[in-house]
Amino acid sequence: MRRDPILVLAVDDLEQNLRLLDAVLSPRGYGVVTAASGEEALAQLERHDIDLVLLDIMMPGIDGYEVCRRIRAVPRWRFLPVVMITASGDQGKRHALEAGADDFVSKPFDQAELIARVASLARLKRYHDTIERQAAELARWNVELEARVASQVEELERVNRLRRFLSRQVVDVVLDAGDEAVLASHRRDIVVVFCDLRGFTAFAEASEPEEVMGVLSEYHVVLGELIDRYEGTLERFTGDGVMVFFNDPLPLEDPARRAIEMAIEIRDRVGDLTAEWHRRAIDLGIGIGVAQGYATLGRIGFEGRFDYAAIGSVTNLAARLCAAAAAGQILVAQRAFTAVEEHIAASPVGELDVRGFSRAVRAYAVDGIRHPENRVAP
Repeated sequence: MRRDPILVLAVDDLEQNLRLLDAVLSPRGYGVVTAASGEEALAQLERHDIDLVLLDIMMPGIDGYEVCRRIRAVPRWRFLPVVMITASGDQGKRHALEAGADDFVSKPFDQAELIARVASLARLKRYHDTIERQAAELARWNVELEARVASQVEELERVNRLRRFLSRQVVDVVLDAGDEAVLASHRRDIVVVFCDLRGFTAFAEASEPEEVMGVLSEYHVVLGELIDRYEGTLERFTGDGVMVFFNDPLPLEDPARRAIEMAIEIRDRVGDLTAEWHRRAIDLGIGIGVAQGYATLGRIGFEGRFDYAAIGSVTNLAARLCAAAAAGQILVAQRAFTAVEEHIAASPVGELDVRGFSRAVRAYAVDGIRHPENRVAP
């Protein structure tokens, strides 16, 4: 905001004239800065935030006309009111207008007329200052708004990138952290669940693509809801094959229990789907494998398409157990079952020879939850 009082620059080479102008203006609340030459007037304009100039025409050095022309040549003074004090006639007033003056006061001046002209022009100057200030504020707000919009667009793009490969809960954690450092490559103990439809290849070969896509859509809707509810991280959909892992990037309590309980609910829900599919002469069933172990995890891919992946033998083991499972069966490796045996009922299936592993793998077929009312996810 501009300060009060209105500040007037009085320019005259005669000291008595300057004292007279000060005596007229100061009692009426105006601030007065004086200059005894054109050069001094220009210097005072540089030093002070002047609202109006009372400018004598006839002065040694540069005269009032030249001072006025130089004022108008400076962009920030372009709308500064200049009142010429002149004893010249109409010709002098014409020259003053050509130089850029806004008004005139004739010598000897009438005090009431001088005050009226100063008040009128000062009021217009303040209106102009207000408009300029508001325009500057509007420009600043526009810049801030553009920055906020750009930031929000960037944030939306970032969220969309994350949602391509992370669960809703994990996206929320990344956003709360304020950066994507959590996605950098690291090693962690995870539980992997691999799901696959038995008979899908034969079904896909014998069916129209639209029917295949419809079945996959029904299947993925069920899995997507449960993966989200149990806070798993979806690594990939590959047709009927789905891989989910737990305990990364979001650390979880009881990741093995959470993974196996999700697998049980997937088996039950997809079981309802398979019953419906059988009525449509579609012979499919689901097999699930679960394993626990260390893996290297992080973001992989290229600009424009990234995935969040787990690399390690634990993912291969879960996939091999899934391949060995019969329709409606969940096979769990020893370590994952040991972590949940108080909560999950299962039957040993012995040691399986698993492709890619030099030693046989002890596995268990999951029967169900010992106390369903105590599920880890509602």
